Amino acid sequence: MVLHKRIPKATGKRCMESMGWLITVGDDEGEINLLHPFSGVQFELPHQNTTENYDNHATLHLMTFFQKAVLSGSPHTSDYILMVIEGDIDFLSFWRPGDLRWTRIEEQTPQSTIGDVVHFNGHFYAFDFFWPRDVDGPEPTKTHIVAQQPFGPRDSRDKLYILESLGSLFVVVRVGGRARHVKDDYDRIPLTFIPVEGVVAELTYGTTDFQVFQVDLASGKVTRTKELGDRSFFFLGANASISVQASQFPGIKPNHIYFTDDYWETYLHYEEGGGLDMGVFSLADGSIQPHYKGVSLSHFCPPIWVTPTLC
Repeated sequence: MVLHKRIPKATGKRCMESMGWLITVGDDEGEINLLHPFSGVQFELPHQNTTENYDNHATLHLMTFFQKAVLSGSPHTSDYILMVIEGDIDFLSFWRPGDLRWTRIEEQTPQSTIGDVVHFNGHFYAFDFFWPRDVDGPEPTKTHIVAQQPFGPRDSRDKLYILESLGSLFVVVRVGGRARHVKDDYDRIPLTFIPVEGVVAELTYGTTDFQVFQVDLASGKVTRTKELGDRSFFFLGANASISVQASQFPGIKPNHIYFTDDYWETYLHYEEGGGLDMGVFSLADGSIQPHYKGVSLSHFCPPIWVTPTLC
């Protein structure tokens, strides 16, 4: 089912999603807000320039400074935390209602660049390409290693994500989700490449595979699996990743991954924008099918999943 709805407060802004709320970022001023897309309720957040050492870690475009945003609870209460991945080397920072600035997580180095974050069982867990970490406590300023990385060296085109399902953490490797340099663009729809100094070939990309790993928090063991049972994963976009019970939602396929295009770095390299790398991946046979027959291209806001919630 497709619902067409205008969201004026999100117009011209980059949007991320968590628990049915949009985290919107403007490109002109870099203003940041929490927005409920169906009711229009909105809360202003501190500007990105209140993050630690902002001048040394600012990105080229204001709307790309925040990579991911995850809520710990509903913004209708005063007891919640908004965790974000921010900056040019992807730091973790958080904000609580009443704070005037963002607080940077300690014990992080450039070698532990954060790829994704999830809230689970009262804790934030982040994956930093080496190991899942638990960002602990009511004032989350320190991290704790909870499992060792089982993968070995990864291809630079791979991306990693973390989410919760049925009381367990899962790490998912997306193969082919980042750009590669090629002479010809063979995507489904021809795009007009904008020449970039130092880039001699067009940037193109496309997801080819997913690898799913289950994390045992008690033992720290990480095991690969190809069976999600009646569950399906909705993620791999600018939204907080979720797991749903497929049998409760007509049309959703069990043991599948529904993904959208989140390689925003390439969107500005095409006149039409980006956003074509979307589909439904079967863990059973490795096939990828489209989940949306239309075309959704944008220079600043990729397609994202939104979990419907009441305001």
